[in-house]
Amino acid sequence: MKPTIKDVAKKANVSISTVSRVINQKGYVHEDTRVIIDKAIKDLGFVPNQLARSLTNRSSKIIAVIVPHIGPYFYGELLESIESQAQANGYKIMFFNVQDDPERELEYIKFFEQYNIEGIIIASNFQNASKLDEMKVPIITVDHILDENIPSITADSVKAGELAARRLIQGGSKNLAIFRGPSFLMTTKERTLGFKKEIKSHNIHAEIFDFDLVNPDAKLIEQVLRANPQIDGIFAYSDTLALVISSILKKLGRRIPEDVQIIGYDNTPFCSWINPPLTTIAQPISLLGKQAFLNLTRLIRGVELPTLHEVMDVELIERNSTK
Repeated sequence: MKPTIKDVAKKANVSISTVSRVINQKGYVHEDTRVIIDKAIKDLGFVPNQLARSLTNRSSKIIAVIVPHIGPYFYGELLESIESQAQANGYKIMFFNVQDDPERELEYIKFFEQYNIEGIIIASNFQNASKLDEMKVPIITVDHILDENIPSITADSVKAGELAARRLIQGGSKNLAIFRGPSFLMTTKERTLGFKKEIKSHNIHAEIFDFDLVNPDAKLIEQVLRANPQIDGIFAYSDTLALVISSILKKLGRRIPEDVQIIGYDNTPFCSWINPPLTTIAQPISLLGKQAFLNLTRLIRGVELPTLHEVMDVELIERNSTK
């Protein structure tokens, strides 16, 4: 049986309340008594109940991180960067995979209330955004803007679209296509806006096709490419999607980049491994995560953020899938 606070008090020959003050570092305890209690805790192998302590201190040092799924490279690197920053600052993170399910979101909201979560980082297109006001804890969003009043950190998706369009046009493509994610996502809308803005100045049109960025339908992509042989330049809204497109183009006998140029998004490690290596747009995923955590802890401390909606720069990484 695990030792309890009562066992510690008995071994140290003090009251339970005295042990509690030592554990929670609140209230006066004579130094000699503190040493005796610390030794009793060590000898018994007593581990304080962190939840109980957080309820007493009103400080759990726990941050919740909400993601829509954990498959893509983006979320893995994002979580790792948040966790690394949290560890350095004495916080722990709990991450929640909502799978774009509003019912799961509501379940987790109840969990946050019960376990005294100090702050929330949301990296999903949270469908119960109206419920967040009831949380009474600081919230920051990553890669999304859920509400004008909720602080956010995003990459410059408009610029990403502009960079991709400009590079495809520079490489000589005239029949462009956008293979993107769900049209309701803010990032999808902004990348499309930037792409359209750039091609309009060149009097070029682009066909737009929506796909699942996590599990692209290869058969559907093949149907689109077979039905549109004139396409000679593609901007894919994820490197995973670009990889599938590249594979199918090879199957159809289309050369990359001679016949079709491709640009992906995220600069995942496999971009430099495939043949030909993939030109892509890099967003600062690790920096997004670190800055999200730092801004959230500022909000927890009651410090006003200099910018409510922070936008970070993106970069075109040139490889061999463009001319």
